[in-house]
Amino acid sequence: MTGNKGHAPIHHAILATAVVAVAACGGGDSGSSGSGEASDADMSPASTPATEAVDLLAGLDPALLPEGVTVAMVEQGRDLFNGGGICYTCHTVEATGGPLAPDLTDDTWINVDGEYQSIIELVKTGVSQPIEHPGAMLPRAGMPLTDEQVEAVSAYAYILSRM
Repeated sequence: MTGNKGHAPIHHAILATAVVAVAACGGGDSGSSGSGEASDADMSPASTPATEAVDLLAGLDPALLPEGVTVAMVEQGRDLFNGGGICYTCHTVEATGGPLAPDLTDDTWINVDGEYQSIIELVKTGVSQPIEHPGAMLPRAGMPLTDEQVEAVSAYAYILSRM
């Protein structure tokens, strides 16, 4: 590359973001075992290049939530989905799916039955051989999500298909 050396940091940042996104969706040879854990502060949307999410939770009826799930958990899950959990990189910010991952806003579940506990297990273990999409999902999306964060992002995924 010739020209202005001042653009190199921008190119490096774009490349680093692309590598993280591809790794989370199963691209590449290595992945996280999911054994590392991060604090909520480490996984905040402010620490990622995520686009601002559409507020799909306006008027959420708590009666739609599974036992033990709160609206606050769903909101935390939305923030993780569109931030440090990097789910948006494959499912899109609107969660309507893309070439690498399915739509989470409809009532069609491909790799699990769509119940809250099965979504938790899917996020924890990943999807090594997706049924319909070419992008495998690493356990915990290749991110150091805590069990509480997995439960929150799973609560968000659960409610998306029921709104």
